[in-house]
Amino acid sequence: MEKTEPIQNHVPEEKILVLDFGGQYNQLIARRVREQNVYAEIRPYNRITVREIAQAGYRGIIFTGGPNSVYDEKSPHYDPTVLDLGIPVLGICYGCQLMAWMAGGQVKSAESGSEYGKTMLHVEDNPLFAGVPHTSSCWMSHTDYIAQPPAGFHISARTEKCPCAGMADEGRKLYGVQFHPEVTHTAYGVQMLKNFLFTVCGCTGNWNMEDFVQKKVAQYRKELAGKKVLCALSGGVDSAVAAVLMHRAIGDNLTCVFVDHGLLRKNEGDWVESIFRGQFGMNLIRANVQDRFLTKLAGVTEPERKRKIIGEEFIRVFEEEARKLGKVEVLVQGTIYPDVIESGAGDASTIKSHHNVGGLPEVMEFERIVEPLRDLFKDEVRKVGLELGIPEKLVYRQPFPGPGLAVRIIGDITREKLAVLREADAIFREELDQSPIKAQASQYFAVLTDTRSVGVMGDMRTYGYCVALRCVTTDDFMTVDWTHIPFEVLEKASSRITGEVPGVNRVVYDITSKPPATVEWE
Repeated sequence: MEKTEPIQNHVPEEKILVLDFGGQYNQLIARRVREQNVYAEIRPYNRITVREIAQAGYRGIIFTGGPNSVYDEKSPHYDPTVLDLGIPVLGICYGCQLMAWMAGGQVKSAESGSEYGKTMLHVEDNPLFAGVPHTSSCWMSHTDYIAQPPAGFHISARTEKCPCAGMADEGRKLYGVQFHPEVTHTAYGVQMLKNFLFTVCGCTGNWNMEDFVQKKVAQYRKELAGKKVLCALSGGVDSAVAAVLMHRAIGDNLTCVFVDHGLLRKNEGDWVESIFRGQFGMNLIRANVQDRFLTKLAGVTEPERKRKIIGEEFIRVFEEEARKLGKVEVLVQGTIYPDVIESGAGDASTIKSHHNVGGLPEVMEFERIVEPLRDLFKDEVRKVGLELGIPEKLVYRQPFPGPGLAVRIIGDITREKLAVLREADAIFREELDQSPIKAQASQYFAVLTDTRSVGVMGDMRTYGYCVALRCVTTDDFMTVDWTHIPFEVLEKASSRITGEVPGVNRVVYDITSKPPATVEWE
C-alpha cells in the first residue's frame, strides 16, 4: 500500500519552507504563514537536501522547534550550508539553537534557567521586531539556551532567565527566537511572522484557498484518471469536504461509502444519506453494519482498543464494499492535521489514535490512501468547503469523531447506553443552538460517564447515569478553552436531560481546557 505524502498542491510564485525538526507546533507555524496568504510547505529535515532547497525557489525558510538538544549527536541536525544560500531563515526554539550551533555558537543546558509558559520579553529594534513594543509577553518552552551567539550575530531579545531570547545577522537575513511566535500566547507573534514574511522575505501574499481547491482538483484529476476511488464518508465536516473535493476532481469514478456503525448521533444516518445522495448526487453506498460493530466492541472499555477496533472494521467494511464494485485501487479519507499530530505522526508523541490515522490496520487491500486535507486545520477545511460551494449549514456543522459515540461513552458500549447518550446529546445541542453562546462555541456535546449515583425522583430512590456536558472554544483545535455557558442555559439543559432521558439522574459540566485535557473524553 502506498501511503499518501503531505500536500504538494502546486508551486506558487512565492512559498516558504517549514523545515520540520519534530515539534508539536510545526504545522501551526505553517498555518500562521498561510493565514497571511503565503503558501507554506512542510518538509521533514531528513527528506530534503540543501541542493533541493536551493532549486525550489523558496522565499524563506523557518526552522521549527523540537524536543531535542542540539549538542546531543543523536538529535536532528542539518547541513550548515543552508545558511549560505542567501535565503532568509527564521529559527524557532530548537530551530534557533540549531542555527546557532550550525554557525559556530554555543548552546548549553539551562539548568536552573529553564522557562515554560508566559514570559516577559525585551526586544531591540530590528526588521523582525518592527511594530513590536520593547517589552511584551511571549511563550517559552526550553531547557537549553544559547550561551554564545555565532560570529556575525548579535543578541536581539532577552528575558529575565534567558540572555539570548533572540539573535540576528541582519546582513544575511538570518534570525532566531527562543520563544514561540506561532502560538497565540505570544502577544506580538503574528506581527513578527508578518515582518519575516513581508519585510525580510519580500512576500506579497498572493496565495488563497481558491488556489488550493483549483490545484487539488487538477492534481487528482490527473493522478487518479481512470481509477476507481472509494471515499470514507462519515458525514462529518472533514469527510464531507474531502468527498466533494474528490467528486469535483473525478466525478462518477468516486463512490462514497457511508458506514452506519450504530455509533452516530440522533437521526444522523438518514440525514447524511439525504444530503450526499440527494443534494450532491454522489454515488453513495450506505452500509448498515450496526450489529457488526457492537459485537466487536462488546465488553471493550479501554479507549485505544475501541479506536483500533473501529479503525480496522472501517477498513474491512470498505474493502468488502470495494470488492462488490470490482477492483478499487484508492481510498480517500477526510484526515486533517489535528488527527495526524494526536496520533503521533513524525516525531510527535501519540496522544490518541484516530480511526483514520493511527487506528488503521497494518495490512490493507487498497493500493493507496489519499488524504487531500491532511495538512489543514479545521478552520481551513471549512474555508475549502465554502470554496467548493458546500452549504454553510454543513460546513459549520458540529465536529464529530470518526469512532462516533464510542469515544463519548466511558466504559463498555451497549445499545442501552447509546440510546441514553443520543437523547442527552440531542437535548444539549438543541439548547446550545438556541442560545447566543453558540456564536462562541466551537464544539459541544454530551458524554455518558461510567459513574452511577444515587438520586431521588418522585420520592423514589434512583441509581442512574451521570452525564457530562462538554463545550469548547478554539480556532485550531490544537489548544482549546472551555466555554463559559450561562448558568440558565446549563440549568435548562440539565433539567431537560434528567427529566426526559430515562436512566439519568445527574448532569455535570466539564470546565477543563486543552491542554491538559483533549476535546473528547476518550
